[in-house]
Amino acid sequence: MKEILNTTNAPSAIGPYSQCVVKKGIAFVSGQLPVNPEDNTIPEGVTEQAKQSLSNVKSILESGNYSLDDVVKTTVYLKDMNEFGAMNEVYGNFFSEPYPARVAVEVARLPKDVRVEIDVIAIK
Repeated sequence: MKEILNTTNAPSAIGPYSQCVVKKGIAFVSGQLPVNPEDNTIPEGVTEQAKQSLSNVKSILESGNYSLDDVVKTTVYLKDMNEFGAMNEVYGNFFSEPYPARVAVEVARLPKDVRVEIDVIAIK
C-alpha cells in the first residue's frame, strides 16, 4: 500500500505524477521546480530558484510529518554546472550534518526553462 502526500504549500503536479509517494516509511518526493505555490511565479537566478525548490521539498515533507533531517538522498538537476557553487551555498543552508547523499547533474533543459530542479528520498 502506498500513501500519497499532497500539499497546497508546494506547486501542484504538472503531469500524471504525485508530489510525493510514501511506501514502507520511505518518502519519494518528485522533482520540485522553483515555482512559488502562492502565485505560480518563478524567481530569477539559480540562488533564488534553489531556495524555492528546497522550500517546496520541505513543505511536501512536512505535510507527511517528515523533515529535512529525514532526507537520505537528493538529486539536483542544474541547467548550468557553473552555477553549482551558488546552488550548493543555498543547499547548505537547508541541510545539516550528517548530510544526505547527493547527485548533481547538468541537464540540457528543465520544465518551464528553470535553472534547477531537486528531488529527495526521506526515511523516518
